[in-house]
Amino acid sequence: MQQISRMLMKLFQRARSEKPGQVDPRAAEFTLSLLVAMYDRSGTGYVKTRSAAAALISLSGDTLLAKYRAFFQFYAVPDGKVTLITRSALRSLLTDLNQIPAIVGEGCTLSCVEIAIHDCFHGVLNAAIVEEKFLSWLRSEPAVLLWLPTCYRLSATEMVSHQARCR
Repeated sequence: MQQISRMLMKLFQRARSEKPGQVDPRAAEFTLSLLVAMYDRSGTGYVKTRSAAAALISLSGDTLLAKYRAFFQFYAVPDGKVTLITRSALRSLLTDLNQIPAIVGEGCTLSCVEIAIHDCFHGVLNAAIVEEKFLSWLRSEPAVLLWLPTCYRLSATEMVSHQARCR
């Protein structure tokens, strides 16, 4: 927890210097509280760095493709000259990401995750998939992660400005 807390302090300190007045001074504290609520429900005082990273990536203002690539980087494993994501790693990623909507009572069941894994690996004979197959599956907007592109689109529309006048 202390490692994540230090990282969040640095992250938000940099954000405050880049965008003065736009970042709440307690942002790191609030974010840590959210991460603890999502990933340490039993009060162990421990949150996996990878889980916290997945949450921060998904809640970031980056593009969907950048988020998807970052997920792959955090959860995939090197296999010789290529990097692959296994069924087990995908299960961990989906379980971690499912904690975000679950915090507001919108999470899906474990069977949802298993169906998504089966769908992602449909027609794949190997035990793992390459990044392009993973990205292609995510672009198809699987039901288990439908909240992610929806939230992205909502946040993207906040920046839209129409020069129309209404009567």
